Amino acid sequence: MAAAAATMVSSAGGLLAMLNESHPQLKLHALSNLVSFVDQFWPEISTSVPIINALNARVPCLNADIKLVVSRESLYEDEEFDQHQRQLAALLVSKVFYYLGELNDSLSYALGAGPLFDVSEDSDYVHTLLSKAIDEYASLRSKAAESSAEVASVDPRLEAIVERMLDRYVELAFVFDEYILGLVFLSHYSFIRCLMDGKYHQAMGIAIECRRLDKLEEAITRSDNVHLTLAYSINVSHSFVYRREYRQEVLRLLVKVYQQLPSPDYLSICQCLMFLDEPEGVANILEKLLRSETKEDALLAFQVAFDLVENEHQAFLLNVRDRLPPPKSLPSESEQPGSTDSAPAQNENSTAPDVQMTDGSSASMTNMHDADPKEVVYAERLNKIKGILSGETSIQLTLQFLYSHNKSDLLILKTIKQSVEMRNSVCHTATIYANAIMHAGTTVDTFLRENLDWLSRATNWAKFSATAGLGVIHRGHLQQGRSLMAPYLPQGAAGGGGSPYSEGGALYALGLIHANHGEGIKQFLRDSLSNTNIEVIQHGACLGLGLAALGTADEEVYDDIKSVLYTDSAVAGEAAGISMGLLMVGTASEKASEMLAYAHETQHEKIIRGLALGIALTVYGREEEADTLIEQMTLDQDPILRYGGMYALALAYRGTANNKAIRHLLHFAVSDVSDDVRRTA
Repeated sequence: MAAAAATMVSSAGGLLAMLNESHPQLKLHALSNLVSFVDQFWPEISTSVPIINALNARVPCLNADIKLVVSRESLYEDEEFDQHQRQLAALLVSKVFYYLGELNDSLSYALGAGPLFDVSEDSDYVHTLLSKAIDEYASLRSKAAESSAEVASVDPRLEAIVERMLDRYVELAFVFDEYILGLVFLSHYSFIRCLMDGKYHQAMGIAIECRRLDKLEEAITRSDNVHLTLAYSINVSHSFVYRREYRQEVLRLLVKVYQQLPSPDYLSICQCLMFLDEPEGVANILEKLLRSETKEDALLAFQVAFDLVENEHQAFLLNVRDRLPPPKSLPSESEQPGSTDSAPAQNENSTAPDVQMTDGSSASMTNMHDADPKEVVYAERLNKIKGILSGETSIQLTLQFLYSHNKSDLLILKTIKQSVEMRNSVCHTATIYANAIMHAGTTVDTFLRENLDWLSRATNWAKFSATAGLGVIHRGHLQQGRSLMAPYLPQGAAGGGGSPYSEGGALYALGLIHANHGEGIKQFLRDSLSNTNIEVIQHGACLGLGLAALGTADEEVYDDIKSVLYTDSAVAGEAAGISMGLLMVGTASEKASEMLAYAHETQHEKIIRGLALGIALTVYGREEEADTLIEQMTLDQDPILRYGGMYALALAYRGTANNKAIRHLLHFAVSDVSDDVRRTA
């Protein structure tokens, strides 16, 4: 009978009239039925809210006092109404506002409805408001975190709704089998469908977006496959967490969860620690694995080292290597192989890396007859892992692979050489570049050796580039790089002199050969830089030194390069500016302010351009931490520094898809008065 009566209702007028009655029970009856019929009769109900516009003005945000007025009576604040009845009134007007498209007001009143707003209800109304609630909550949490404000500024009712949703979600989720984004709630999918499918990923996404690391930890620890969930969390933190500081908080939490597992994933832990720049933690893990009695743990340590080397973070790897403790109770001679493993020696030894490591191990074994067997094993393993962390093992394997799989066609180069005019220096130089790129890292310089007369036609900077091209071809040939370049190096080195352009190019080539692995050549390049006053040679030495000491922030090297910069030579100063950036790349060093100050003092455009690029390199990957420096550069009157500011913006936010950075670049791309700046943006 009740169902039949419901289908016969054609108007809400009678129920609306009951709201004017004085008896609370009649009002309650009317409200209960109006909530049931609001989906059908919301236009009619909305006309009985005469001060709806005043409500919009009175409820500007989620934290405002809510007063629900229907037919000139404040039912929400009515003293005769109990809490349940006032919440029912709030729910009714929330739905009316929802159908009117006023989602902010609808959410405000839904908060006043308390538990009557059922987060598990399968309706468009609930789905839409939950999405709005998540958006609003995440926005408030982010603003509070970024401005260091108190989290208490978030409406506790809003927080309660999000927590109820997350709690219900985690209770219903049992398995996960799809790799989808956490904020699927913001799409058009059904929220309840996501819950009942049992996906933890969505809950983790919301927890990360709302900066609720406690909920993130709960979702991870309660999942069926914690390792897979942690891997997903790492991926999400790198792909969708745009603030570097907050991403580091997430990674620290993941490291803590990893370490609490019965069988920690040391590969992932060390990757996280590398992003957190904590070499001490990585060194402790490696030492633990190396001292283990099982061979599998030692192999895992080697694998961790290889994975870290793949990131090409020279300064971090050297810090980890230097923090690995030496063996205990061993003769001092036994430690020498480990210490010389990364030394500039080994010039005669170009055999495979595994042979080098075995030789080092056997050498140390001869001095360890009376030592603790465990320490002997540890010393042997330590020697090997230092070779891996120095990058030499990987480089040797790469060189062998590139040499044995070299498929470059020398006939192409021969045809290009015959096709271009002998007097055309541009095409001559381009052919030399083509040869260097075709044979990069292969150590195959056959074309150059067969065409020495043709190569000798290069003059001035073309000769500099031709010599530097040898560094590209022999990239990574650490053992014999210096002996290969000896004929071209400046006087006083191993070999004869020659044109300053070829000598400067040779020093640059050494930097290319030892790029990011320059321990063995750094001192030679420093000596070469200090022993010459010829600006072209200084130019090559600065570039080579910057590449060899890439990212190490070595103060002594910085001072050497700075002394060249302060000579105010345009040619040498340009390279010095770039070299400073290479040396400090990704460190966000305060030296950038010093470089910027000199850029304002000098009159040479070349030096300003070199410094602009160098400053941009210092903020590589630093994201919001670089905003102050970027603002200084992009608002500078000098177009060359604004040009550097564009590079700084791109380098600081590389690979993040950050909308703010893109908006800034688009703005400068259409508004700056300088062609260079617009093109760079």
